Amino acid sequence: AGRRGRRDSLFISHKLSNAEQSTDKVSIRRAVKSAIATLGVGYLDLVSIHSPLTTPSKRLTTYETLLELRDSGFVKSVGVCNYGIGPLQEIENAGLDVPSINQLELSPFNTHAKVLDWCNKRTIVVGCGAWSKLSSATGPQDGWAKVAELAKAKGVTKAQILVRWSLQKGYVCVPRSASTSKIERLAIGENSYGGVNANGSSSSSSFMLTDEEMNIIDGLNVNFNAGQLGRRDGWDDEDVTGPEWDPTDFV
Repeated sequence: AGRRGRRDSLFISHKLSNAEQSTDKVSIRRAVKSAIATLGVGYLDLVSIHSPLTTPSKRLTTYETLLELRDSGFVKSVGVCNYGIGPLQEIENAGLDVPSINQLELSPFNTHAKVLDWCNKRTIVVGCGAWSKLSSATGPQDGWAKVAELAKAKGVTKAQILVRWSLQKGYVCVPRSASTSKIERLAIGENSYGGVNANGSSSSSSFMLTDEEMNIIDGLNVNFNAGQLGRRDGWDDEDVTGPEWDPTDFV
């Protein structure tokens, strides 16, 4: 009972890379079951397709196989990452269950409004992440400065502001778990699942953004695409055709 209780308290997710996407269902099942064996668990809570940058046949076969693994108990939920309306519609047109979650490079600087609308109409949970480059020299400097102003006024970090914004918007947010800064590590812990406002035990974990502050952050959208951000997460340099390129535009 103790071991089962510990497993039940964990949420373990896994992603299939572009190289693992295939038209061969056996190889897909083998990849997922190998991950389960490596982790020493009986099932995975979520398995997602990491990127749409393959082919329609590979995407659909991989996705259908994941649904079969879900139905046989090896996977609890099936998701996708960086999917725009084209690949999402592809799933729906094939008569398959829509994904439980679509994880996007979603931030106040790129809100992916059309993709969000598509997902919301089908009750697909939206996850957000990949913020590590937003504060770099290639990031949205003007908008980032406004986030910094809000953080200073609240006495919290910029990371906490972004996580708080995402949670108040209803998104699933998984902050990185590593940092060289003790303050940032504390912020990550407080802002992970169950961390924000969990018990009100510290001033930094009990803050909320006001409607006015949310409106300020909502107004920062400039459609800051992955091509500008310089992120390589599920694609290579040769995939990026320019600053306006974004994986959600891939068909």
